[in-house]
Amino acid sequence: MMANSFVQPGAWLGLLGGGQLGRMFTMAAQSMGYRVVVLDPGDHSPAGSVADRHIRADYLDARGLEALAGLCAGVTTEFENVPARALEYLASHCRVSPDAAAVSIVQDRIREKEFVRSCGIATVPFAPIMTAADLDRAPANLFPGILKVSRMGYDGKGQIRVADRAAARAAFQELASVDCVLEQHMPLQCELSVVIARDSEGAVAIYPVAENEHANGILDVSMAPARVDAATAKRARDAALSIANGLQYVGVLCVEFFQLQDGSIVVNEIAPRPHNSGHYTIDASVTSQFEQQARVLAGLPLGATDQHCPAVVINLLGDLWQNGEPDWHKVLAFPHAKLYLYGKADARPGRKMGHVTCLGASIEEALATAMKIRAALKA
Repeated sequence: MMANSFVQPGAWLGLLGGGQLGRMFTMAAQSMGYRVVVLDPGDHSPAGSVADRHIRADYLDARGLEALAGLCAGVTTEFENVPARALEYLASHCRVSPDAAAVSIVQDRIREKEFVRSCGIATVPFAPIMTAADLDRAPANLFPGILKVSRMGYDGKGQIRVADRAAARAAFQELASVDCVLEQHMPLQCELSVVIARDSEGAVAIYPVAENEHANGILDVSMAPARVDAATAKRARDAALSIANGLQYVGVLCVEFFQLQDGSIVVNEIAPRPHNSGHYTIDASVTSQFEQQARVLAGLPLGATDQHCPAVVINLLGDLWQNGEPDWHKVLAFPHAKLYLYGKADARPGRKMGHVTCLGASIEEALATAMKIRAALKA
């Protein structure tokens, strides 16, 4: 793509996937003057409800993809499990970011980890598990560990903690004996993530490192900037840059890291899309990760990633709705809190329904506000 080859506002941008990440992309693109069409099989979706048009079709539906390709100047994705064949078809008709080659690597945990290592970057010790016999051959130091399905797992789904080889065999059967990866369980100091945008000419914009806390495998709290020293932050940002360049990635990417007790960092996984840990960028950064996604797709220059102030994000799960709609007055009573609800009608336990971003003069101040809001919502 030539430097001056960009998509003018007023044109159509397409999105595969109707979730909350797509909803925020849609709003960001619309604020820049673009029209957005979402292809998603659901009748009602967070992104489809705010898009200018919603094509209700499966991601491999020929007529749906034809309609999307015929309308759009460019198409992007909002989740990593979009079929590579859909991206390949669309790429023959319009711009697509990220491309099928990059997505196909990070869709598979085994290929992903092998790719990261090929970049000279450390991962958690692991072994591919395709058969029960692979568990018998797995190194003893991988126990205790975590057995994860190689494809389609997310938010703690498709993974089981295993204390020993016998437990791993039982877990493999429970996971239907599909291809898996066995990872060593390692004591952590903290979890980190880096969101990075890369355009078709190789220009990059890297956001500050975020620090994350999970509960039951689901992201619970994100803090930016992370409470790590400058050297650790630089190692994480440099590793994310090496991965994005190695993939020749075009779009917005998130790399998740574990910081171990000795201070070293290893890559956990890659998300080929904007990420929950980057939600703080909507309110605390010059350019949000979603505007950045639209800029890359439209061939526009990348925006600045400077952070205005520290921020803490708490995720709102469906558990909060079990006694009816939460009292949002309790959230908005805090003047430095920003509430985002995703427009999902069915509030199931563990389902991401929204988030709150708390801003402050320091991480400690923002975190204190976030914890007060959490306590108020649970009261």
